[in-house]
Amino acid sequence: MNSTRQIKRKTLTTAITVALLASGNASLAMAQAGSTTANSNVGMEEIMVTATRRETSVQEIPYNISAISGSDLADANVYDSVEALRYIPGVSMADRGYRNAGMAERIIIRGINVDYGVDGDVPLTAPPTVATYVDNTALYGSLILKDLNRVEVLKGPQGTLYGSGSLAGNVRYIMNKPNVEAFSGKASMGFGMTDGSGGFNYNPDLLMNIPLGDTFAVRFNLGEIKNAGVVDYPNVYKLDANGDPVVKDGDILHATPDYQSLKDVDDVKIKYGRISALWMPNDTFNAQLSWQKQKDDIGGRRQVTSGENLTPPAGGYYGKYEFGAIQVEPANRDIAVSALEMEFIFGFATLTSSTSYYTHDGEGISDNSGVYARNGWFASYGSSPRPMAQAQRFYDDSAWTQELRLVSNGDNFVDWTGGLFYTDANYDLGQNSYLVGYIPYLNAYQDFGCGDHSGTQGWYCLAPYTTNQDFYYRRNQTYTEFAAYGEATINFTDDVHWTIGGRYYDNEVKVDAVVAIPIYPGTPGTSAGTIKDNGFLFKTNFAWDLTDSSMLYATFSQGYRHAGSNAVPITGKYAENPAYLLFNSDKLNNYELGYKGRTDTFNYTMDVYYTDWKNPQLNTTSPNWGFFAVINGKSASTQGFEAEISGLLTDTLSYTFGYTYADAKLTADVYAPAGNSGGNGVLYPDLIGADGERLPGTARNVFNVALINNVTLSDNATWNTVLSGYYQSKTLNSIGNFDCLSDLYTARGVCLDSAKPTSLTYEPDSVWTRNYAEMDGFQIWNISTTYTKDSWSASVYLKNMFNAAGTTGVFPYLRGGSAPGGAQLYDGNNSRDYITQPRTVGVVVSYIW
Repeated sequence: MNSTRQIKRKTLTTAITVALLASGNASLAMAQAGSTTANSNVGMEEIMVTATRRETSVQEIPYNISAISGSDLADANVYDSVEALRYIPGVSMADRGYRNAGMAERIIIRGINVDYGVDGDVPLTAPPTVATYVDNTALYGSLILKDLNRVEVLKGPQGTLYGSGSLAGNVRYIMNKPNVEAFSGKASMGFGMTDGSGGFNYNPDLLMNIPLGDTFAVRFNLGEIKNAGVVDYPNVYKLDANGDPVVKDGDILHATPDYQSLKDVDDVKIKYGRISALWMPNDTFNAQLSWQKQKDDIGGRRQVTSGENLTPPAGGYYGKYEFGAIQVEPANRDIAVSALEMEFIFGFATLTSSTSYYTHDGEGISDNSGVYARNGWFASYGSSPRPMAQAQRFYDDSAWTQELRLVSNGDNFVDWTGGLFYTDANYDLGQNSYLVGYIPYLNAYQDFGCGDHSGTQGWYCLAPYTTNQDFYYRRNQTYTEFAAYGEATINFTDDVHWTIGGRYYDNEVKVDAVVAIPIYPGTPGTSAGTIKDNGFLFKTNFAWDLTDSSMLYATFSQGYRHAGSNAVPITGKYAENPAYLLFNSDKLNNYELGYKGRTDTFNYTMDVYYTDWKNPQLNTTSPNWGFFAVINGKSASTQGFEAEISGLLTDTLSYTFGYTYADAKLTADVYAPAGNSGGNGVLYPDLIGADGERLPGTARNVFNVALINNVTLSDNATWNTVLSGYYQSKTLNSIGNFDCLSDLYTARGVCLDSAKPTSLTYEPDSVWTRNYAEMDGFQIWNISTTYTKDSWSASVYLKNMFNAAGTTGVFPYLRGGSAPGGAQLYDGNNSRDYITQPRTVGVVVSYIW
């Protein structure tokens, strides 16, 4: 590609208008570009991105990179990460709606995942496998994608180019910068309706760019998303003024619940805004100060329960969009990101300083009643006829980060990048769990059922009770890291290039925790742990420009996630196996061979990859008391093939197509440390995953396709239409399986296979788990059409036109469903499927100046 290397670098603003088409990576990539220059071969224009820390053509980057322009996402009315990343081959994200967007949402690249498909409502203990950036700020948690310049996805470890190390890859959300040259703005109103909802969706949005002289400009964007809910709760307890279940006829000991039906519970209210100021006093220095804020208030998860409705007197079966919980599960969060980015342009290199600080906090209510019922816990608390378990979970995450990068200006015999990175993060989380309504019930039970035999009637006869809190948990973690990273490319000739890079890291994790069961006699458990780690990661790449328009490349790179402490008690009443206290770092060796290029009519890229994953971190819970914990497996691997192509069928009709095959599996057995209940000694470790099992959450086959038609109707009118489709084959919910080797079960359906050799049901090879489920493949088709005339535009869209359920995670019946009758007395049902957004139709009207 030596002719490409001679092309004068275009400015980033100009380059992005061609929508990053040459990569063929975005299903929408040609929509905006076609309307920019009608009836021209715009798909073949030069494409520039900054993934390698300098402005570079996508076709010049010697590894797999995908990109989507923000304008194309806006044209398709895509403004969340799940939907945007659905257009990127090799990338997946569980679609849980906005309820978990800041708490347990994870991006999976090339199948690097071992976690259970439904991880709960708090951020996970293990760091994410994919690093996410908003501009140059490393941040965990999704944001609304408005006024977005582009999304860049780099597949494979990127620790030699980015301060925040990554195990599987990076996702960068690049925001639009202020423009000092022109005053501009856009006001829009979106209106829509989703299948199953009795209400409407609204999205007012305002954008303004204000130059203040020749060297200074301010840009701001603000808006609100208000979506009506879809999910109905047919059997919710009525509550009294104290928040306890209503007691009919005053019969505290025997009255069954009084139910009500609620509609469209999972409504969405999100307010977002961003303001940035850019100062460009000369050609050698510029600085941008930005502040971004988002506030979410979500009524519940987008989840449904299937099967028989056991709640009297309704009976029958749950409807299409019904959930069987007996209480609602709202959540809220606030996120704010402040950043100062300064760029100093020298004759030989460019120095960039990125200073950022973010805060991210939230809380949510979870209905744990199904979990208590399936585990038999309601009986241990006295079998109230109105059983109700509630968990209040919350988190508070903040971090200060400083990164310095020095990047050579390129086109030298040796091009290089070097950087220093420091972060200081604090991460608190907690949980309060309550047996709602149990104070009056247990006190009444004391008078009725305990009598003079409280010593033999169970601990719940120790009235009077003043608290119904049965779980208290606090966890504080501080994390600091210093890293030095860089890489250098030797350009032996115009066609042959060799890159070598490395990263040195030094980090420390400190964790302390306290846990108690206030309703149950006993001393609270405490724990603290510190772990330090340092090391070196290596990368090398060889690229050969076979022709002026094609490249062959090979890459080896290493990824890393830091170690940590689970902060679980290892002594006292709440002791766990000491093996749960700390978990180790995990590392990944990535091998990739690729070929990319372009012809006069289309662009293409393809690669094969293999990753060798050592000590994979698995988020789980401890066996005795259910503390959030991470354990290490031994090894896993992923291998696959990725192909992407884009081009023009006619002067107005273009296409993109992507296909991914991913084979992700364990390559060694996974053992969980055994329970240590009551301090009676460490039991036998339990096999929970077997060598050769598929990794959860990743489809073997994924297709992405789009057809884009751009027509110029007159000098000031255009018509743009995009038809896009996504298909994924079936996925698994967790490691393990549903094969009970002993074929013996408890009354609640739990397999009796035991890891203990003296057990009558000793089955050392059993990996049966209540979390296991196979999720069917699905396809989603979207269409949008936009008419623009002068300063006005009107867009009509239809998302998920065939209304696919698209299950992306399962909370199985055996894990937390129902337990009617007997001692549990729970008629609700907390089993659930997380589904994709149902069919949604909408219109957006905009005025641009």
